[in-house]
Amino acid sequence: MQRITPERPWPLFDVAVTRGTEQAAAGALPPHTLMQRAGLAAARLSLALAPHAKTIWIACGPGNNGGDGLEAAMHLRRWGKQAVVTWLGTEARAPGDAVSSLHRARDAGVLFAAEPPAQWDLAVDALFGIGHSRPLEGAAAQWAAAMNRAAPPVLAVDVPSGLNSDTGSGEAVRADHTLSLLTLKPGLFTAQGRDAAGQVWFDDLGVDADLSKCIATLAGPPTTTTRLHASHKGSYGDVAVIGGAPGMAGAALLAASAALNGGAGRVFAGLLDSAVITVDATQPELMIRPWDSLDLGSMSVACGCGGGDAVRAVLPKVLSTARALVLDADALNAIASDTQLQTLLQARSRRSRMTVLTPHPLEAARLLGCGAAQVQANRLAASRELVQRFACVVVLKGSGSIVAAPGCTPLINPTGNARLATAGTGDVLAGLIAARLASGTDAFSAAASAVYEHGLAADRCPTGCALTASALARSLGA
Repeated sequence: MQRITPERPWPLFDVAVTRGTEQAAAGALPPHTLMQRAGLAAARLSLALAPHAKTIWIACGPGNNGGDGLEAAMHLRRWGKQAVVTWLGTEARAPGDAVSSLHRARDAGVLFAAEPPAQWDLAVDALFGIGHSRPLEGAAAQWAAAMNRAAPPVLAVDVPSGLNSDTGSGEAVRADHTLSLLTLKPGLFTAQGRDAAGQVWFDDLGVDADLSKCIATLAGPPTTTTRLHASHKGSYGDVAVIGGAPGMAGAALLAASAALNGGAGRVFAGLLDSAVITVDATQPELMIRPWDSLDLGSMSVACGCGGGDAVRAVLPKVLSTARALVLDADALNAIASDTQLQTLLQARSRRSRMTVLTPHPLEAARLLGCGAAQVQANRLAASRELVQRFACVVVLKGSGSIVAAPGCTPLINPTGNARLATAGTGDVLAGLIAARLASGTDAFSAAASAVYEHGLAADRCPTGCALTASALARSLGA
């Protein structure tokens, strides 16, 4: 059993591949073996998480996920715990392996009840696994609500009940811990999944999944590079930030600050508000220039940060000439409503110009011509569709940001937290990606490393402190 941390990459598998892996393993093993292994793993983790627990409530569904819970209850009772099972199934309709675990639980003296105990020290959610895609209802919904209201910790077996394991969507049990079995599922790490799953643990049950069939990867830390002593500012490239329409100069300056602290050799701010001062006293290294005086063909450009409607007029030149380009915020909104700009964007890949789009869900929805809820319902699919439509790297921001690119397995980013939900942090990310591009890193690696580092900077912020975008930008150089 392994605790999933952001210190290494992990392959992620969808329901179809997981089912195939399970069926192949079950055919090669004696009957009931996988359920016995799953139940033992869940019982062991329960004991590790709550070693002093007296009463453990195991909520079991009618299928094999419930069978895993019944098997776990048997072990917990044998180990001296008061295991109380509420079961939605019937012996006449339950799968054969679940019936076997039911008999083992009864023989061990597990207490079966119609309702949850009045008090418990740990709850085990074994209601529904990867095969359940409908909203919870009836007793299952009531038991899930009871778990979500209670103070004692909750352990979910395989996936929190109600969560779509492929997409991370759905109203689900909010577990403190989730034990993913056989494979790791992408839905545990994006959309509502991170809130529902809590700390994720993994047990492959002694079965190796086919790595060639993984549909995404939980990103690990980027490879670090050492700057050579015999280098200079030109070794790390130039970044131009184009944005900052009247009243919104702060967004462009935040992106520029991130590029500076992210290690770019030189950073220029091409502000669209001509009334802004020509020197930023807080960042004297930053060079403020008229945007159209910059040699974009030799630069990594971040465009759109605080650009407002004014950015629309500069986009044709930016799309046509920038050596490497990060498109964010207002630039994405302008492209979403202009087919000519979309054509220029699509043409960049044919000219081997690196491009990264950094939409949040609403901006992604505008680019795709759908609603934000549709994007959030399947973030991986939305990312793939954006990649296919615009032939560039896409960073779909949000909980479990997704980095996707043509010909690459998508990455789900494990770093970051809710303190990033404040104005300007997206501008910081755009500037950091631009700095990575300026150093000569390919677009997919630049986006992936920047997203990871951006989230990690938020994770390192002291607990209880508010996180502003300017503080986040400055911390990138720490």
